[in-house]
Amino acid sequence: MGLLTPVAVRIGAIEWLPRYLPYIVKIDVLLHFLTGGRFGLLRIAGLPGITMTIPGRKSGKLHSTHLLAAPDGDDWIVAGSFFGGPTMPAWVFNLRAAETMTVTVHGVEQTMRPTELFDADRAAGWRTLLGVWPNFTVYERRTSRTIPVFRLTPSRGD
Repeated sequence: MGLLTPVAVRIGAIEWLPRYLPYIVKIDVLLHFLTGGRFGLLRIAGLPGITMTIPGRKSGKLHSTHLLAAPDGDDWIVAGSFFGGPTMPAWVFNLRAAETMTVTVHGVEQTMRPTELFDADRAAGWRTLLGVWPNFTVYERRTSRTIPVFRLTPSRGD
């Protein structure tokens, strides 16, 4: 957690914020581009973030997504929250179809295996996420869909 984390948590809870998500994503992508991947909005806010690179389930083309992630030992926990929007983020469908994908943290790439969590495992992953970003409860209230939770585990031999 950083000095700006409490400010980010307050901003993240604003009800009208989801309508600006496309602009927030563009600003974050621009920051990553301009700094060679060293900084993005999450890092500035003192929050843990990763860049996931996943092959498209239909095209096979690699897609990169920057998102909030909760560290859990050597693993990362991520949620397809999309700020609690009504639609599922596209990366969720690609992640569900991927056997492996790449996670980059502070310029270091690692091959990982994604596992979607259900029942007690999902509840435990959700608690881990809430420890990093309490606004996931706000996102859960905003949507009628179940927010998927994934565990990203280092691939053996990596």
